[in-house]
Amino acid sequence: MKKFLFYFLLLFIFPLNTFAKIAYIDLNFILNNSDVGKFVNLHIEKIKKENYSKYKQQENKLIEKEQLLISQKNILNEIEFKKKILALNEEVKKYRTDKKDSIDRINKIKIDYTKEILKSLNPIIAKYVDLNSISIVIPKKNIIVGKKNLDITDQIIMLLNDNIKKINF
Repeated sequence: MKKFLFYFLLLFIFPLNTFAKIAYIDLNFILNNSDVGKFVNLHIEKIKKENYSKYKQQENKLIEKEQLLISQKNILNEIEFKKKILALNEEVKKYRTDKKDSIDRINKIKIDYTKEILKSLNPIIAKYVDLNSISIVIPKKNIIVGKKNLDITDQIIMLLNDNIKKINF
């Protein structure tokens, strides 16, 4: 009973010192809606569109070659037809490999620029946390329910927009 009374008094005497100020932040929202994030996303979309049109043209040429080869099936002898099929298959393999490499390059670019933005964002968040006496900042994706006033995403976006407008490519 004495222990219970001791802990009960302890909790009521020091309650203000035991609470930590907590905030949460939506990093995906920042990466997509900040000025630098929009700039990077536009750059990546531009690259994707260029690659799409380039590979769409190559795909159409391969389809035309295939249709031409099918139409020549009865005209060509069997050996020559098989050689042309093998050559077309090699072109298709090269096309698929190039397209996959292009997609991988775009994903690597996106990852690299996201890392650059986060590298620039960390000191901004640290400074904000120090100025506002926040003990813990939690990513929003790990929160089920939280008060809207604990969300510091908008303030961080404003600070990021003031500090960084775009990244050099």
